[in-house]
Amino acid sequence: MIKSFLILVSFSIFLYSSQQIVLIIANDFNTSDAKLECFDGNKKVFNTIKVNIGKNGLGWGIGEIDLKQKSYEPLKYEGDKKAPIGVFRLTHIFGYTQKSNFSMPYLHASKNLICVDDSNAKEYNQIIDMPKNKPKSFEFMKRDDHQYELGIVVSHNKKAVKKRGSCIFLHVEKSKTASTAGCTSMSLSEIKKISFWLDESKNPILIQIPKSSAKEILKLYPELKSSELLKED
Repeated sequence: MIKSFLILVSFSIFLYSSQQIVLIIANDFNTSDAKLECFDGNKKVFNTIKVNIGKNGLGWGIGEIDLKQKSYEPLKYEGDKKAPIGVFRLTHIFGYTQKSNFSMPYLHASKNLICVDDSNAKEYNQIIDMPKNKPKSFEFMKRDDHQYELGIVVSHNKKAVKKRGSCIFLHVEKSKTASTAGCTSMSLSEIKKISFWLDESKNPILIQIPKSSAKEILKLYPELKSSELLKED
């Protein structure tokens, strides 16, 4: 009984201590585009924008809390080109610039910084400097294009469950209509605006869901009642 009570208390503290929420909603599990709103408490900030998600839509990820999911709905797996569904902490900003003045911890995407997507590596789903023993599979955080010029780390699958997905970010879009390999992308100007707005002291989170989960999210986060995206059609 005591253990259950502590779990409920911890759950409530997480739910209601999040003052900044990035909300992303797709119409269904199969679409590769979605819309984004930002909230500071119960106040919406910025205009609603269109974003790109996984090429193959959405799959249930591993986040901070368990949302209701049906047995036939897809899960997120490594390499499936699906963006994860769930409630996730936003932990770091990263980018090509060496220094920053964000209100979040910052990772400089140097030429040696990588994110490990090898499920069998002990560093799976970690952003690290290149080790002496290179993982079999990884991606460089300093790319030859602009997509990681600025980005936000999404704490998906933080316990590194094998093959359940890694290296999930909000980052710069390849083009206006280009889907992703599992991340969420938008214009550089929008990612800059959100990055400078985020504040570690306000416990920022990402809620990324299909429209079918809107009612559940409204019950868990009543401060989002003014969201246009969560309203029933």
